[in-house]
Amino acid sequence: MTLRIGTRRSRLALAQALEIEQMLASTGAETEIVPIVTSGDRGAPAGPAGVKGLFVGEIVSALQRGEIDLAVHSAKDLPAEEPDRVVVVAVPQRLDPRDVLVHREERWSGGTIGTSSIRRSAQLARSHTEAEVVDLRGNVDTRLGKLRAAEVDALVLAVAGLRRLGLEPEFSTPLSVDEMVPAPGQGALAVQARADDDATCERLRPFDHAGSRRAFDAERRLMGLLGGGCALPLGALADASGDGVRLRSVVVSPDGAELLSAEATAADPADAAAEVAEELLAAGAGELLDRVRDAGTGATS
Repeated sequence: MTLRIGTRRSRLALAQALEIEQMLASTGAETEIVPIVTSGDRGAPAGPAGVKGLFVGEIVSALQRGEIDLAVHSAKDLPAEEPDRVVVVAVPQRLDPRDVLVHREERWSGGTIGTSSIRRSAQLARSHTEAEVVDLRGNVDTRLGKLRAAEVDALVLAVAGLRRLGLEPEFSTPLSVDEMVPAPGQGALAVQARADDDATCERLRPFDHAGSRRAFDAERRLMGLLGGGCALPLGALADASGDGVRLRSVVVSPDGAELLSAEATAADPADAAAEVAEELLAAGAGELLDRVRDAGTGATS
């Protein structure tokens, strides 16, 4: 039986699907990558499910209909809610979850920084006051092309995305978590299958990395508790390398003027998420995020 792997058509998405294909090939499985165009790829406006749903909806529907056997996503693109009859079977070992500042000149001394992410722009407004943040959209290759064309002086990109594409920009500066808390799930892959497809689930389970899964569970649970599903000025990063799960999170107003932060450590990912959510909501995160939703701010995470 050939396992059909559903994925977006972008170069990064195909590279991620190839990672999973190679893992499955190591077990002797026959595979076929099935590229699918999503609403987000077509530039459709965000609906009730928010921006995140735009990049996974068609792929999940194809999985539910039996047109593919598994789906590979960037974990940060997944909404907080699990679709009907679909489960995340494997979260392979996560790559570096941080963001990186890619710049045209060897030394960054200020200028324009391009990003379409409200999470990134809000945090940049606090940590890089020397810069002007401008809206810049497109896939990684498109954005790097705009940087080379001097449309902007710098970009913020995910370290993991660059690594998966085999790209090493000439000039870049990693952003510490103190400067830029990543999006929930950034750097991780999430592999879905139908819950009742025992054979495919058994094929995938060996690739579920315990620490990466626990971190994914904590970050995704937090997103759900805070009303996730839309791209929001929400950063979250969990460390599950020890016995417990340490989760830190920030919620930032779009202009960067207001920042709420919380951190908790617990044995169970859900408990860590609940503690952080409780602290953030008590500080006013719910009202801040509601204002962002009401303003209709839709940008990638």
